[in-house]
Amino acid sequence: MSRIIFGVTGGIAAYKAADIANELTKAGHDVFPIMTKHAMEFLAPLTLETLTHHSVDKEEFGQDDTYRIRHISLTEDADLLLIAPATANILAKAAAGIGDDLLSTTILAANCPILAAPAMNTRMWENPATQANVKTLEARGWRFIGPAEGRLACGTIGRGKLSPVEEIVSAALEMLQPRRDLAGRKIIVTAGPTREKLDPVRYITNFSSGKMGYALAEEAVSRGAETILISGPVSLPKPDGVRVVPVESTQDLYDACIKEFETADLIIMAAAPADFRPASMAEQKIKKEKGSSLTVSFVENPDIAAALGRMKRPGQLLVTFAAETENLLENARTKLAAKGADLMIANDVSRTDAGFHVDTNAVTILRPDGSEPEVLPLMPKREVAAHILDAAKLLWE
Repeated sequence: MSRIIFGVTGGIAAYKAADIANELTKAGHDVFPIMTKHAMEFLAPLTLETLTHHSVDKEEFGQDDTYRIRHISLTEDADLLLIAPATANILAKAAAGIGDDLLSTTILAANCPILAAPAMNTRMWENPATQANVKTLEARGWRFIGPAEGRLACGTIGRGKLSPVEEIVSAALEMLQPRRDLAGRKIIVTAGPTREKLDPVRYITNFSSGKMGYALAEEAVSRGAETILISGPVSLPKPDGVRVVPVESTQDLYDACIKEFETADLIIMAAAPADFRPASMAEQKIKKEKGSSLTVSFVENPDIAAALGRMKRPGQLLVTFAAETENLLENARTKLAAKGADLMIANDVSRTDAGFHVDTNAVTILRPDGSEPEVLPLMPKREVAAHILDAAKLLWE
């Protein structure tokens, strides 16, 4: 039996906390609820007490815990801290390290994994302050699920709705008992942009941030796979447990992929290599002269995915991405056939919420058998990564 601290904060979605607590308790876990003062305006503590068979903690010093500081005693043997719903306020306090009530001090004292399910108005979720707080907490190891898109309590439609109860419960159970369904597999993920040099100080590149590839690597290693991340130049921390192979040019990426691919079970081409490179690189910095212009001749780079598609043996899988700005599915289907891929992930990078430099994505998974495309709604890139790995795993079964 796992010990779960369940934090409930003050939003309209607090009423769903009853279902979450009930499902986790039915799954055999010991759930200890903490409610903020505002949460109790939306949900009666008696409801959670009845479902979890534990008193709701509300104050820093409880009468039944006279000689122990409650936020310390709660976290001593905790296996998971779940916060659902997580308001913008609790995320801000957690990111800033503020502890002014029982839940916020418990967060500071927790040395267990933390899962948060945000729920708030779309504008509050998209506010730069909230997004910065989420990034800060993710960097500290927090996991987030949602928020989802839908009709909100204020009557508007947008992102900010609490994720479905079953998804929150599933994510919590996965963190308590991590999936190891990829143990024994070797998975290669490519990520980020490439750089093609013009001269010693300039290069051609693209806007890829590497976030999708890094999310895939993190998901793969968390599920037990031997994971190799071949990464172009990015500003992202190295995922724990992943072997990172740094590359710069498309030729570097090609060489690294060819070297590692022979012993791999799966390679996911999430990088954005340059299709062309300058025909020659100037030995010295190119100088600007008044009234002059610059013409650069380009030559084609190797098609890495197509080369791997020709190389793969039975049982090896190749997953590629089609980053498009128009005719998404048509272009993706063409690439699927040309690359010899087992899955093609069609990605509309013209979307501001699903392209480069953001933490969410909305993709469509295409298969060479002509089956109906699997359309994934907007979700965190780590969740997209899980869906992609699930789709690849089915091809081995």
